[in-house]
Amino acid sequence: MPDTPSHPAVDRVAASLAAHGLAPEIVWFDGAVTTAQLAADALDIQVGQIANSLVFTLDGEPLLVLTSGSHRVDTDWLGGRLGGTIGRASKELVKEATGQVIGGVAPVGHPAPVRTLVDTALAEHDVVWAAAGHAKTVFPTTFAELVRITGGTPTAVVPESL
Repeated sequence: MPDTPSHPAVDRVAASLAAHGLAPEIVWFDGAVTTAQLAADALDIQVGQIANSLVFTLDGEPLLVLTSGSHRVDTDWLGGRLGGTIGRASKELVKEATGQVIGGVAPVGHPAPVRTLVDTALAEHDVVWAAAGHAKTVFPTTFAELVRITGGTPTAVVPESL
Protein backbone atom coordinates (compact mmCIF):
# COMPACT_ATOMS: atom_id res chain seq x y z
CA MET A 1 0.00 0.00 0.00
CA PRO A 2 1.56 3.35 -1.02
CA ASP A 3 2.15 5.94 1.66
CA THR A 4 -0.32 8.81 1.60
CA PRO A 5 1.56 12.09 1.92
CA SER A 6 0.97 14.02 5.09
CA HIS A 7 1.54 17.57 6.27
CA PRO A 8 0.25 19.23 9.47
CA ALA A 9 -1.53 22.06 7.61
CA VAL A 10 -3.21 19.58 5.25
CA ASP A 11 -4.25 17.45 8.23
CA ARG A 12 -5.86 20.54 9.82
CA VAL A 13 -7.72 21.30 6.56
CA ALA A 14 -8.98 17.70 6.35
CA ALA A 15 -10.13 17.86 9.99
CA SER A 16 -11.93 21.15 9.36
CA LEU A 17 -13.64 19.75 6.27
CA ALA A 18 -14.69 16.66 8.27
CA ALA A 19 -16.10 18.90 11.02
CA HIS A 20 -18.31 20.42 8.31
CA GLY A 21 -19.46 16.97 7.17
CA LEU A 22 -17.21 16.82 4.12
CA ALA A 23 -14.61 14.25 3.12
CA PRO A 24 -13.39 15.22 -0.34
CA GLU A 25 -10.34 13.51 -1.77
CA ILE A 26 -7.33 15.72 -1.22
CA VAL A 27 -5.24 15.53 -4.38
CA TRP A 28 -1.45 15.65 -3.99
CA PHE A 29 0.65 16.76 -6.95
CA ASP A 30 4.28 15.79 -7.54
CA GLY A 31 5.26 19.46 -7.69
CA ALA A 32 3.92 22.72 -6.31
CA VAL A 33 0.97 24.29 -8.11
CA THR A 34 1.32 27.82 -6.79
CA THR A 35 -0.71 29.60 -9.49
CA ALA A 36 -4.27 29.11 -10.68
CA GLN A 37 -3.05 28.29 -14.18
CA LEU A 38 -0.63 25.61 -12.93
CA ALA A 39 -3.38 24.03 -10.84
CA ALA A 40 -5.89 24.15 -13.70
CA ASP A 41 -3.36 22.60 -16.08
CA ALA A 42 -2.56 19.82 -13.60
CA LEU A 43 -6.27 19.05 -13.14
CA ASP A 44 -7.16 19.57 -16.84
CA ILE A 45 -9.89 22.06 -15.97
CA GLN A 46 -10.71 25.70 -16.70
CA VAL A 47 -8.67 28.25 -14.74
CA GLY A 48 -11.93 29.82 -13.53
CA GLN A 49 -12.63 26.65 -11.55
CA ILE A 50 -9.67 27.35 -9.27
CA ALA A 51 -10.64 29.07 -6.02
CA ASN A 52 -7.55 31.11 -5.18
CA SER A 53 -7.21 31.81 -1.46
CA LEU A 54 -5.71 35.28 -1.23
CA VAL A 55 -5.01 36.98 2.07
CA PHE A 56 -5.18 40.75 2.15
CA THR A 57 -5.55 43.29 4.89
CA LEU A 58 -8.62 45.43 5.30
CA ASP A 59 -7.70 48.38 7.46
CA GLY A 60 -4.97 46.25 9.05
CA GLU A 61 -7.07 43.13 9.72
CA PRO A 62 -6.68 39.89 7.71
CA LEU A 63 -9.20 39.38 4.91
CA LEU A 64 -9.38 36.10 2.99
CA VAL A 65 -10.70 36.45 -0.55
CA LEU A 66 -11.58 33.23 -2.37
CA THR A 67 -11.45 34.37 -5.95
CA SER A 68 -11.87 32.66 -9.28
CA GLY A 69 -8.57 31.95 -10.99
CA SER A 70 -9.95 33.63 -14.10
CA HIS A 71 -9.35 37.15 -12.78
CA ARG A 72 -7.50 39.30 -10.28
CA VAL A 73 -9.11 41.00 -7.30
CA ASP A 74 -9.62 44.72 -7.91
CA THR A 75 -8.49 45.83 -4.45
CA ASP A 76 -9.31 49.52 -4.96
CA TRP A 77 -12.84 48.75 -6.16
CA LEU A 78 -13.46 46.07 -3.51
CA GLY A 79 -12.03 48.22 -0.73
CA GLY A 80 -14.40 50.99 -1.76
CA ARG A 81 -17.35 48.59 -1.60
CA LEU A 82 -16.23 47.43 1.87
CA GLY A 83 -15.64 50.98 3.09
CA GLY A 84 -11.95 50.56 3.77
CA THR A 85 -8.49 50.14 2.30
CA ILE A 86 -7.31 46.73 1.10
CA GLY A 87 -3.58 46.03 1.12
CA ARG A 88 -1.28 43.09 0.60
CA ALA A 89 -0.74 40.88 3.61
CA SER A 90 2.84 40.04 4.52
CA LYS A 91 3.89 36.41 4.37
CA GLU A 92 4.15 36.54 8.16
CA LEU A 93 0.55 37.73 8.52
CA VAL A 94 -0.66 35.07 6.07
CA LYS A 95 1.05 32.36 8.14
CA GLU A 96 -0.21 33.82 11.43
CA ALA A 97 -3.82 34.21 10.24
CA THR A 98 -4.15 30.90 8.38
CA GLY A 99 -1.45 28.61 9.75
CA GLN A 100 -0.48 28.05 6.11
CA VAL A 101 2.01 29.56 3.70
CA ILE A 102 1.40 31.55 0.53
CA GLY A 103 0.80 29.22 -2.40
CA GLY A 104 -1.09 26.64 -0.37
CA VAL A 105 -3.59 28.64 1.69
CA ALA A 106 -6.85 26.75 2.06
CA PRO A 107 -10.27 28.25 2.70
CA VAL A 108 -10.43 26.43 6.08
CA GLY A 109 -8.15 24.90 8.70
CA HIS A 110 -7.08 28.22 10.20
CA PRO A 111 -6.18 28.77 13.88
CA ALA A 112 -9.13 31.19 14.23
CA PRO A 113 -11.88 32.41 11.90
CA VAL A 114 -10.75 34.87 9.22
CA ARG A 115 -13.22 37.25 7.60
CA THR A 116 -13.83 35.67 4.19
CA LEU A 117 -15.30 36.84 0.89
CA VAL A 118 -16.25 34.27 -1.77
CA ASP A 119 -16.12 35.44 -5.38
CA THR A 120 -19.54 35.04 -6.99
CA ALA A 121 -17.79 34.14 -10.28
CA LEU A 122 -17.07 30.73 -8.70
CA ALA A 123 -20.82 30.00 -8.77
CA GLU A 124 -20.58 29.61 -12.56
CA HIS A 125 -18.91 26.20 -12.07
CA ASP A 126 -20.40 22.97 -10.74
CA VAL A 127 -17.07 22.00 -9.19
CA VAL A 128 -14.29 24.29 -8.02
CA TRP A 129 -10.90 23.35 -6.62
CA ALA A 130 -9.25 24.95 -3.61
CA ALA A 131 -5.83 24.56 -2.01
CA ALA A 132 -5.73 22.12 0.90
CA GLY A 133 -3.06 23.74 3.08
CA HIS A 134 0.05 23.00 1.02
CA ALA A 135 1.23 24.12 -2.43
CA LYS A 136 1.04 20.52 -3.69
CA THR A 137 -2.58 19.94 -2.63
CA VAL A 138 -6.11 20.76 -3.75
CA PHE A 139 -9.60 19.47 -3.03
CA PRO A 140 -12.87 19.64 -4.98
CA THR A 141 -15.83 21.56 -3.62
CA THR A 142 -18.65 23.83 -4.75
CA PHE A 143 -19.38 27.52 -4.46
CA ALA A 144 -22.21 26.81 -1.99
CA GLU A 145 -19.94 24.60 0.14
CA LEU A 146 -17.22 27.28 0.18
CA VAL A 147 -19.71 29.83 1.45
CA ARG A 148 -21.03 27.41 4.07
CA ILE A 149 -17.75 26.06 5.43
CA THR A 150 -16.02 29.44 5.57
CA GLY A 151 -18.99 31.47 6.78
CA GLY A 152 -17.97 33.69 3.89
CA THR A 153 -19.87 36.46 2.19
CA PRO A 154 -20.59 35.95 -1.51
CA THR A 155 -19.47 39.03 -3.40
CA ALA A 156 -18.11 40.21 -6.71
CA VAL A 157 -14.40 40.99 -6.43
CA VAL A 158 -14.04 42.82 -9.75
CA PRO A 159 -16.52 45.26 -11.35
CA GLU A 160 -17.23 43.07 -14.39
CA SER A 161 -18.49 40.19 -12.19
CA LEU A 162 -21.52 42.18 -11.13
